[in-house]
Amino acid sequence: MTRGGGVPYHWLTEHKIAHRGLHDRSKGIVENSLSAARAAVCAGYAIECDVQASADGEVVVFHDETLERLTDATGRLDALNHFEIARLTLRGTREGVPTLRDFLATIGGNVPLFIEIKSRFDGDLALARNVAEIVAHYRGVVAIESFDPAPIAELRAHFGALGIAGAPLGVVAQASYEGEDWRFLSAAQREELTQFSHVERTRPDFLSWNVHDLPHEIPRRCREDLGIPMTTWTVRSAEQAKTALAFADQIVFEGFAP
Repeated sequence: MTRGGGVPYHWLTEHKIAHRGLHDRSKGIVENSLSAARAAVCAGYAIECDVQASADGEVVVFHDETLERLTDATGRLDALNHFEIARLTLRGTREGVPTLRDFLATIGGNVPLFIEIKSRFDGDLALARNVAEIVAHYRGVVAIESFDPAPIAELRAHFGALGIAGAPLGVVAQASYEGEDWRFLSAAQREELTQFSHVERTRPDFLSWNVHDLPHEIPRRCREDLGIPMTTWTVRSAEQAKTALAFADQIVFEGFAP
């Protein structure tokens, strides 16, 4: 197993990380919204967010592939262009779906940001390149991560030319990729993820592992043998956080104040 990019990024684990921002439905603050970003900044937490591409390539901050859970619209997010997405309202608020550029402007470099590139594992690297183009012009500290090894390997191979040499690259992972959520994976993709055999191409600077799968040999080797920092997701209680931090360097949390 190969060490990551080789650059020490101490800030990766200095702050607890608010999952999709510091959201709270009871206060009208929806996940991945600008208000969730502002709340996290005010509390001094780092932020994790999810990004996807509109039909015309705009990078937007949104978790789901479909619109129903978070808006009053229906259908796939990537079927809409950025003008159509701009007209959407996050359910229960007056806020729209933010672009990554707006999200970065709202954070303003005040806290670290972890950008998770959502992927259909179909080999399309346009979103990764577009994220890199935006991040290259941002003065705050940003890490880029994904479940899919392909965009991370692409950014690793070209990070200098893309202008993101200062941005650590990470892999989000877990022990198993069976079940309905992973039905789209080929057998070869599932084996690569399970065995973490992409490590020679991704060379992660950090790892983010599913808290329910700890302890596990892969994150243990990355963290203890190679010195790769590890966060763990998604921690939902102080008790769970205490247990998780026996095996990880920092938590990605939601639903409580750590």
